[in-house]
Amino acid sequence: MAESREIETFLVLAEELHFGHSAQRLRVSTAQVSQTIRKLERRIGVPLFTRTSRRVELTPVGRQLLAGLGPAWSAVESALAKAVQAGRGVTGTLRVAFGDAAGAQLLAGVAELFRRRLPGCEVEFREVRPAEVLPWLREDEVDVVLAGLPLDGPGLVTGPVLVRERRFLAVAADHPFARRDAVPVAELARATVLRCALPDPWFDEHAPAAAVRPRAGLQELLTLAGAGAGVLPVGAHVRRYYPRPDVAYVPLADAPLLEWGLVWRAGAGTARVRAFAEAAADLVREPA
Repeated sequence: MAESREIETFLVLAEELHFGHSAQRLRVSTAQVSQTIRKLERRIGVPLFTRTSRRVELTPVGRQLLAGLGPAWSAVESALAKAVQAGRGVTGTLRVAFGDAAGAQLLAGVAELFRRRLPGCEVEFREVRPAEVLPWLREDEVDVVLAGLPLDGPGLVTGPVLVRERRFLAVAADHPFARRDAVPVAELARATVLRCALPDPWFDEHAPAAAVRPRAGLQELLTLAGAGAGVLPVGAHVRRYYPRPDVAYVPLADAPLLEWGLVWRAGAGTARVRAFAEAAADLVREPA
């Protein structure tokens, strides 16, 4: 069976096709590279490279060996790197974004559990407006965002649902809807519906003519609703965290629950991100 040093030398030489360059990468002498390759060729019984004074090329058997070894060796190196990371402990700073006070409170609890589990990590919080959520994720401004689901987009990964809540309408205190026990979804068709920049597939279907305010934050949208400029769909938590004398919160009948979860970029699911998502899921499962 070939030794790991022989495999590593073979893979480097197969990439470089130059003994001197391979020796530099491996931090050994050119003679050692030649000796290791000859040893491996004796084990296999056939040449793996053709050598001339001007070039080095893989033989057909060498190409076959490369095709089989390359992915497997990458998997071995990845597994070793993960083991080293686990042994040394996960460290660094995780940048987490939230959109309102309820999200901040939830994430503060998650961060406390996360830090207890990984004392070498810090959490940096940032408040994000709806219009900034997707750009911040795509441009690597933050690592994780707590957002309404689904948050669709290329290259995004969604963690488990953390919160489910009823949908409400925020309306002016003197709006006809304010006197209702609930507002049927069908009546959205005769109201001016205010929306933030983030899409909501369900509302896109039931209120396609919504007045989207691309750069507005929650407080600005609530102010518009309170002034009678339209009705604003919100989650149940908003009425608890943002009570206002100019706004009434009325349940929206026949509407599906609003879901919230963590979202991050594909390929950016680091050990910190995975640990934070796991802490969030564990926290919401704990009995109150």
